[in-house]
Amino acid sequence: MSNNYGSSTHGLVRKSGLLLLWLLCVPGVSWGQDHSLAQSAAHLKLAPPLRVAAARPATNSYRVSVQSATEFNAWMRRELPSMRVSWHAASVGVYTLSGVNAPRLGKLLTCPWVTFVDVGSRQAREERPLDNSDLITNTISPLHARFPGLAGQGMTVSVKERPFDVNDIDFRGRVVAPEGAARTASAHATAMATLIAGGGNSAPSGKGTAWQARLITADFSELMPDDGARLTQTGVSVQNHSYGVDIENYYGLESRAYDAHATQYPQLVHVFSSGNDGNKTSPSGRYAGLQGVANLTGQFKMSKNTLSVGATDNRGQVAPLSSRGPAYDGRVKPELVAYGADGSSDAAALVSGVSLLVQQAYKEQLGGILPPAALVKAVLLNSANDTGRPAIDFESGYGQADALGAVQTVDEKRFFTNFTIQNAEQVFTISVPADSPELKVTLVWHDPAAAPDAAQALVNDLDLELVRLSTGQRWQPWVLNTYPHLDSLAQPARRRPDHLNNIEQITVAVPAPGIYELRVRGFRVPQGPQAFSVAYEFGEIGFGWLNPLVGSAFSPGTAQELRWQWVGAATTARLEYRPAGSPTWQVVKPAVELKAGSATWTIPTIATAAQLRMVTPTSVYPSETFVIHAPLSLQVGYACPEEALLHWPAVPGATEYQLYGLGAIGLEPLRRTPDTVAILSATELPLRYFTVEPLLGGKIGARSPSIEYSQQGTGCYVRSFIPRQVVTDTVLLDLEIGTAYGLASMHLERQAPNGSYETVQTIAPVRDLQFALTDLTPYSGLNHYRVQFNTTGGQIFYSSIEDVQYARTRELLAYPNPVQAGEPLQLITGSTGSVHIELYDLLGRLVREATATGAINPLDTSGLRGGTYLVRVTPESGPMITQRIMVL
Repeated sequence: MSNNYGSSTHGLVRKSGLLLLWLLCVPGVSWGQDHSLAQSAAHLKLAPPLRVAAARPATNSYRVSVQSATEFNAWMRRELPSMRVSWHAASVGVYTLSGVNAPRLGKLLTCPWVTFVDVGSRQAREERPLDNSDLITNTISPLHARFPGLAGQGMTVSVKERPFDVNDIDFRGRVVAPEGAARTASAHATAMATLIAGGGNSAPSGKGTAWQARLITADFSELMPDDGARLTQTGVSVQNHSYGVDIENYYGLESRAYDAHATQYPQLVHVFSSGNDGNKTSPSGRYAGLQGVANLTGQFKMSKNTLSVGATDNRGQVAPLSSRGPAYDGRVKPELVAYGADGSSDAAALVSGVSLLVQQAYKEQLGGILPPAALVKAVLLNSANDTGRPAIDFESGYGQADALGAVQTVDEKRFFTNFTIQNAEQVFTISVPADSPELKVTLVWHDPAAAPDAAQALVNDLDLELVRLSTGQRWQPWVLNTYPHLDSLAQPARRRPDHLNNIEQITVAVPAPGIYELRVRGFRVPQGPQAFSVAYEFGEIGFGWLNPLVGSAFSPGTAQELRWQWVGAATTARLEYRPAGSPTWQVVKPAVELKAGSATWTIPTIATAAQLRMVTPTSVYPSETFVIHAPLSLQVGYACPEEALLHWPAVPGATEYQLYGLGAIGLEPLRRTPDTVAILSATELPLRYFTVEPLLGGKIGARSPSIEYSQQGTGCYVRSFIPRQVVTDTVLLDLEIGTAYGLASMHLERQAPNGSYETVQTIAPVRDLQFALTDLTPYSGLNHYRVQFNTTGGQIFYSSIEDVQYARTRELLAYPNPVQAGEPLQLITGSTGSVHIELYDLLGRLVREATATGAINPLDTSGLRGGTYLVRVTPESGPMITQRIMVL
């Protein structure tokens, strides 16, 4: 809000030199240039990037935090009355000042009510999206198969960047339109919204993580948090931020604002992409000059209570360009990684979608109540699969996101929430079952916002400890070496108290069964009480298919990557396959190492339902039944006013086909048919978008891409009806129809001089789709043609009308006539030899002549005055021909 000063007081004051600075603000007091104490105190108010004078632009906007809004307003009116000021509704005590030059900045720094001066809003950039998506790596597809009713119903996500395409059919009926939304859609934002909550209406690849959630767009031109009250009023519980700026390593006003926002709205989850500067070096801060570390793109990603997500390939390897940690003060960043081989945008979007499903699972468990965002974070980090170096690290954080594991944590109620104060301890008891591969516990709390430019962001410090009651054995969290040296940052995590992060994690490999205590203690809680969340899991030994799953469909002859999870000892298995109904299993690969997690299979060139299995010396692990068939392509046979015909190629072995139409919020089943043709009635045509899928062996195959039936280039039977030449001495017209289904006959018709149409050519029966139609007796001059279609049901349809200019042999036809000066005049002579062309005005003067060869010859009319002219054409043989023309 511009030129509107707030009235609230917020923030911490730097007390050092405050009296001196106050005196500097008093009018009439004169000070010399050599006052190093005042200069040093003022200098400390600047954000680190602004402390280098050469880095400051001559005129810029700055953000400032103030101690007293009332006093600051009065000071501004007195000292800088012409300065344009706006305040941030979502962050009390923070203002933006525009047009600040060097003298104004110097004066601003002397004001005692200003506690910190930060950079203004920078131009955000979208973190590069991928051209494909993968819902298997982060177990999103397995989650959909295991919990089919969990799809984001009733949840709302905000996508903060440029506007996404609200008309994309994958968002049909689920967009919450903001007031004054921009009209120009961003392809990047649309891709992010699709990964989060695409409905799969356009094609199966358009299905997102929380594919039935509502979406709302927000603008990243303002990097401060959005109005939290407005977000919660519209039902937003997750906001995705797939954008960044330059590498910034300090705790600024944006970092502080997001941390304060998270404590004010404790159920709202903020997910940031870590950035795509993983190979770059920070220009400032504690880790300046260290190659390939501490390169998150934006100080807002330094916040403690948000979630930053890096990118991996589908093997869990962190992508080279994915931005790394640590945060400016050594905290673990990014906290999580997800699939996004060439960009962290996609990774953040997938985690935003998973966060929605975790929230939905919690709501269904606890009667519609949203979980604390700290609990969502604890669940995501605790269920993550370790990747990179063992335990935590600064590249992958707490591991690769596991959507299925996260929802199972909530579904099985493996979490605690509570609060603590200084020196108080909360104790939780868990029973570890036998044969658990790993006990993992994660503590998360939303920490109060720190002071701007704080050397360490942590305010409230909690300690997590795990104790085995029967033996008294204790475990502390994993902690990383934060010393600013590449070798130190790459060292493996060690167990010790963590007094830096507001996330703590303990893991125990192959824990002994029995009773354990989780102890959460308030080590230092100056701003208590402090709420916290704890999630835990035991792991599960065994095998699980990731691909294929229920509903999987493979294309014959393609190389398909099979995927699975294996927790257990190194084991070799035999991979086998069989078509549905066959008693015989065929060996695909005689020896597969289960810990590899994947294998490539060239799909047989057949259409069938099928099954795979892994066979070990002691166990057999069958897959779900899936289907193999060629991709379907839906075509339009005709699109008439009262009905339309759709058709598709037959899939061998398919017993039925399911047809869908796009309704108000998604695809709706219309009918099942054993045929490969469907006629849409007048009541079905308003659905506009249609798709079809085959059924093989009782299993559903892959849907075709959806088509908008009226936009496929096919009208009422006609795909195209055009003359070979619009000016010609031989009339030929090319006709292509969408289908011969239901056609009894076709008739080429020409308009007679009395206006009626007469039949020129008849085709019956109709068996082909392409035709060359001929008129052997056209009229001289302009002819109008159409095609009449007669159906077996007695209906009659017509094509559009096409025009052809025709000239007989030894006849001159000038076209167009009249002609606009400067446009070519086409002369049709009906002769194939060379001709001499002369143009005379009405006084008999020759104004233009040319020699040409062919039946159709252009004559240049540029420079001619308007009026009547005579064209004389003399062929090599035959009489001279004269025609009167009009030039406009």
